[in-house]
Amino acid sequence: MMSASFDHATAPTDAGGPLPRHLPGFFSMRYSTRGLVLSALLGFSICGDLRAGDFVSLFDGKSLDNWQRIAQKKDIWSVQDGLLVMGGEGGGWLATPKDYADFEFSLEFLLSSDSNSGVYLRAPADTSHISRSGMEIQILDDFHPKYAKVQPWQRTGSIYHVAAAKTGHLKPAGEWNEMKIKAVGPHVTISLNGVTIVDDMIDKHPELNAEHTGLARKSGRIGLQSHNGVVKFRNVRVRELGD
Repeated sequence: MMSASFDHATAPTDAGGPLPRHLPGFFSMRYSTRGLVLSALLGFSICGDLRAGDFVSLFDGKSLDNWQRIAQKKDIWSVQDGLLVMGGEGGGWLATPKDYADFEFSLEFLLSSDSNSGVYLRAPADTSHISRSGMEIQILDDFHPKYAKVQPWQRTGSIYHVAAAKTGHLKPAGEWNEMKIKAVGPHVTISLNGVTIVDDMIDKHPELNAEHTGLARKSGRIGLQSHNGVVKFRNVRVRELGD
């Protein structure tokens, strides 16, 4: 922080004449008061923005009360030691009980070897092929030999079948990863462990429109996919954007 000193002999004058030289604290007090008022106004503005769209936790570490199970066996999802755990196969997914249009979504995930999951965006709450009728952000153990020859758009962080993520930022099975997703209209950005790996305009893929109807959806559920293996989640949060 920069500091300033004032020579009272050359101090600025006010509209009513020179500032009183016998009150050395007058100048700093006067301008400190202005600073306090300005700070208060700025603080009000910032707090107002936060109130309009705070991050909301979607997982309380105790239950699945904030989620709706769709087309899956009940025991695929569980809460263990404060973590949301996907364990097993059979498809299906967990969905938020409400739709989201523009939002920021974040979570941390820990993969087991060979595991496969994903985050659904703007999805219909049904049993359709959600990676096409909505959008899927892939979560995959990219390091496993089983997935050595998958398509680039099947790697972790990719918009499945739409936009390939930059690779090299996923931590291996057994370590926690942080993923952040921001969706504003057709603009979708995804970061993994602090690095932006996808920055895509999903309305710029006309060749996919017929088979990927979810690209045109304006809102829908956010969900977690159950595919195979064990994946653990924590700090699952969402923040609505816009009006």
